[in-house]
Amino acid sequence: MKVPVPDVVPPAAELGRVHFVGIGGAGLSGIARIMLARGVPVSGSDGVDSSTLAALRALGATVHHGHAADHVGAADTVVVSTAVQEDNPEVVEARRLGLRLLPRSAALRSVMFGRRVVAVAGTHGKTTTTSLLTVALQTAGADPTYAIGGDLAATGVNAADGSGDLFVAEADESDGAFLHYAPFAAIVTNVDADHLDTWGTPEAYAAAFDDFVATLDPDGFLVVVADDPGAAALGRRHAAGGRRVITVSARSDAAVDLGPAALDGVRLWSPGEHYRADALAALAAGLELGLERDALLRGLASYTGTKRRMEPKGEAGGVRVYDSYAHHPTEIVGDLESARALAGEGRLLVAFQPHLVSRTRIFGAAMGEALGAADEVVLLDVYLAREPADPEVTGRLVADAVPLPPEAVHYVPDLDDVAAVLAARARPGDLVLTLGAGSITRVGPEVLALLEAGGADG
Repeated sequence: MKVPVPDVVPPAAELGRVHFVGIGGAGLSGIARIMLARGVPVSGSDGVDSSTLAALRALGATVHHGHAADHVGAADTVVVSTAVQEDNPEVVEARRLGLRLLPRSAALRSVMFGRRVVAVAGTHGKTTTTSLLTVALQTAGADPTYAIGGDLAATGVNAADGSGDLFVAEADESDGAFLHYAPFAAIVTNVDADHLDTWGTPEAYAAAFDDFVATLDPDGFLVVVADDPGAAALGRRHAAGGRRVITVSARSDAAVDLGPAALDGVRLWSPGEHYRADALAALAAGLELGLERDALLRGLASYTGTKRRMEPKGEAGGVRVYDSYAHHPTEIVGDLESARALAGEGRLLVAFQPHLVSRTRIFGAAMGEALGAADEVVLLDVYLAREPADPEVTGRLVADAVPLPPEAVHYVPDLDDVAAVLAARARPGDLVLTLGAGSITRVGPEVLALLEAGGADG
């Protein structure tokens, strides 16, 4: 559901007792973690029990598995996930009681007060770039507060309340949340049309990034990755208007402020041009904030990944398994580039679960084309989120667009059947990559279990 952002968002300390409906999600759990660290009384509920809920309970939150009106308790403020429906009993109860309702973006804004915010936006690479910047700043002694859309491998958490004056935040454009943070500075990794269920047209989507940059502090700065045409054009427009713009490129040192030479001698956690671009953007922001270059570079070199971003899940039977969140054609291209480099002489087997009916309708053919960089592909049906099913839009639409021989493309709509298909096809030396923003993340461990039991022999 969509909860409007109020005209005035109070600081977290003025929200009273805060109840989160959907507290287990990546966005709300991080905000709850920061509030708990600051002594704000927190409760919440989620439809799925998880290690995230257990961790929040250990930090002092009262967290319920399942939704019920009495879970609201003595809350003064209720924060609602976009995944929650209008008839959720806790939302209904909060409205009956006349409580303050906040969306995720407003709750995040409430914990930003008093900090210099660096917001990381873009269609792709937000989580990785936010993570890289966080680790680089930590290594350089800045100790920022951070809120990321995935768990840092080094810390195992997606958010923490730092002692420094900086706040590094992943700024999501999918529902317009990034328009409400008023950051000091920003990174924009790319502007590549997506979330057209919200924005309607590519032009409106691009215009939202102009609106985002317009919210920056006049004394702040903007970092853009010049390799992306949309981000480069955004940077040119705002530089012409007097904004301090720093440009980076993973392709060339010419005509940019930081190019690939800036990372000479730095071994990054994953291969791929887009990861180098993310690291350069983080380096540029750190330098502009006044941190020492060598310390920032040490931080970038020490970064060990983020959950669900080319995350190694393990190895069994000579087969390595990775999992990643890619769900847009451009992201698929980038992750397959990295996976191909990691696979070396081995084959690359990819299982992809399309995410959102609207995205699959618009980009399904391009998704299939991007998957052609694999040796074999397993296509699942569309993961339904926020939208009803459409019998005309299924994973078959993507499968039919994969430019590989028919015997190398397998349409396996049921998630429960995918691991067995992958384990039967994989051979020693191969790399298996599961891709998608939905439930496919559970498949990697299942593949490993089957391989350990000899499933690759089938």
